[in-house]
Amino acid sequence: MANETVAEYFGCNVFNDVVMRERLPKYVYKAVLRTKQLGTALDPDVADVVANAMKDWAVERGATHFTHWFQPMTGVTAEKHDAFISPAPHGRVLLEFSGKELVKGEPDASSFPSGGLRATFEARGYTAWDPTSDAFIKDDSLYIPTAFCSYTGEVLDKKTPLLRSMEAVSTQALRILRLFGNTTATRVMTTVGPEQEYFLVDKKYYDQREDLIITGRTLFGAKPPKGQELEDHYFGNIKQRVSDFMKDLDKELWKLGIYAKTKHNEVAPSQHELAPVFTTSNIAADHNQLTMELMKKTALKHGLVCLLHEKPFAGINGSGKHNNWSISSNDGQNLLDPGATPLDNMQFLTFLCAIIKGVHEYAPLLRLSAASAGNDHRLGANEAPPAVVSMFIGSELEEVIEALEKGKKYVSSTAEFDIGVDALPNFKKDTTDRNRTSPFAFTGNKFEFRMLGSADSISCTNIILNTIVAEELSQFADELEKADDFNAALKSLLVRTIKEHKQIIFNGNGYSDEWLEEAKRRGLPNLVSTVDAVPEYTKPEYVSMFEKFKVYTKVEIESRTEILLENYGKVITIEALTMLDMAKKQFIPAAVKVSKSICDAALAKKELGVDNAFDVSYASRVSALTSGISEAVNALEEKVIASQGIEDVEAKAKFCRSDVFVAMQSLRVLVDELETIVSSEDWPVPSYTDLLFTV
Repeated sequence: MANETVAEYFGCNVFNDVVMRERLPKYVYKAVLRTKQLGTALDPDVADVVANAMKDWAVERGATHFTHWFQPMTGVTAEKHDAFISPAPHGRVLLEFSGKELVKGEPDASSFPSGGLRATFEARGYTAWDPTSDAFIKDDSLYIPTAFCSYTGEVLDKKTPLLRSMEAVSTQALRILRLFGNTTATRVMTTVGPEQEYFLVDKKYYDQREDLIITGRTLFGAKPPKGQELEDHYFGNIKQRVSDFMKDLDKELWKLGIYAKTKHNEVAPSQHELAPVFTTSNIAADHNQLTMELMKKTALKHGLVCLLHEKPFAGINGSGKHNNWSISSNDGQNLLDPGATPLDNMQFLTFLCAIIKGVHEYAPLLRLSAASAGNDHRLGANEAPPAVVSMFIGSELEEVIEALEKGKKYVSSTAEFDIGVDALPNFKKDTTDRNRTSPFAFTGNKFEFRMLGSADSISCTNIILNTIVAEELSQFADELEKADDFNAALKSLLVRTIKEHKQIIFNGNGYSDEWLEEAKRRGLPNLVSTVDAVPEYTKPEYVSMFEKFKVYTKVEIESRTEILLENYGKVITIEALTMLDMAKKQFIPAAVKVSKSICDAALAKKELGVDNAFDVSYASRVSALTSGISEAVNALEEKVIASQGIEDVEAKAKFCRSDVFVAMQSLRVLVDELETIVSSEDWPVPSYTDLLFTV
């Protein structure tokens, strides 16, 4: 592979279209293609042929096992590996893989989060092959992307509702395209390009930090002398060790057919970013899960650890995952491209207005799609969007929709147009600056949702985004399909939509205090934390929308709400217990040791008649902080014990936010202050300087 070009080895470990063309009979290949494009079921005999071809290809490439690879509600992927071997006479084995094994698996469902959908003793669950996402080889196993459901049919994963939401938005978007005279498109796809931010730290320092090992973030740590103030890391020269990691990561991703495109240093020291080329939402979600996994594995090969937590270090930027979302038809149209003719512009404005309406009406759903204990540290800081959902569309588009609303002339940089169906402005893409403070920004021919946390699956965000757009397009189509005069009805609909929902549009500084006040006046919700946002899931109007498109049932939404709140409480509790462990076993003993050493020195000076005022003062300061830490430990311990007695998951999550988390912060302040006056030789864990500036 050393002498091969990227083009020659790209996708070499993927059972993709090229491989299927070579290895499958023509009628089987066409059947698989129909399944991919139309969602039709595969005949069992056809499945057997596909399975055998997959097995032969995988074995030739060194695979010995296969696994149904799925995405339960844990936030990470799951897999159970079975060998291809079957017993044969005379103590030998055959390598077999049937269509039945390809299409369906049966993992234990009892140990995965279900939010009350399954009792512990109800173990049966099923995985079902997703033929729209190609199988691949990794670590000598054939990986088969699958959906995951319970014995009674409830969805237990993130792939199934994502596929459902993609189908919903396709169906409703086609209705709109037909109204504009498009008879060639047969499917509409949502596509995603998720930018992935991450930190790299030296493994030898990581191994000395219990907080990083257990929670993924530093629960203690005094601010280093230098952070990101000089703005010298962003897009800066990539250090050799990091560059070697990035090169290896690219190769591993490319072999799996993942379109890794862009890499660079991010704003914070030791922070970096990888961005892929757009692909369909389902495959983008699979690829992003693989990307996060391979980032961690590849980093270890270089003596590094990849941190995907949203806020691994206090005082510098955290990491997000910018979800670039667009919508295209299979006849080659990007439906968020303003287009080259007035009619295309009108079609674009229809989709734009539907999205504006959807983001305004369902802002709490988008907010909760980015809700987690880790992301609570990041949202609203001067590094990420605020917790208030708003839309940036740029000055020109804002002027266009304002002119449409008011029925006045719009003056572009080159000409003046009367706003109307037959004379809409032919505006260009990228005629305005980007807005990095906006949670949901139009950036030319796509929207960038910037709230998502770096460790999160992109599935939840895209399920919600697809479904709300499907709902708004459905409402538009219902109204327009009944109209006698389509053009007049369309203009009336768009004008009304703009008037009723323009308050969601904000092109200014989302970081400012003034915006928070303005957002409040506009009636936009400010769901500051996870415990504020997640309960919004079960609002009747939201449940009704999901059920309308068969994305979720009410029971499935309730289960996800419970899982998210329960997870929040567990994360805060684990962090609190880790802080207590470190404080008791590392920081207090270190402080006592330092205090004793100083006191011994002071006593020796006194006996020699030497001035020991500094030693006494220093010992008093260390002693006072140590006493404060001891009291803070006791206070935190009491809060953790109190939280354990709360059975209701929402009440427990709220208590963890209001009481446990506050007690954690109080303890951290004291320990961090102590770190600033204790020598590095006496401090029991690596400092921020060690972690951030030694790679």
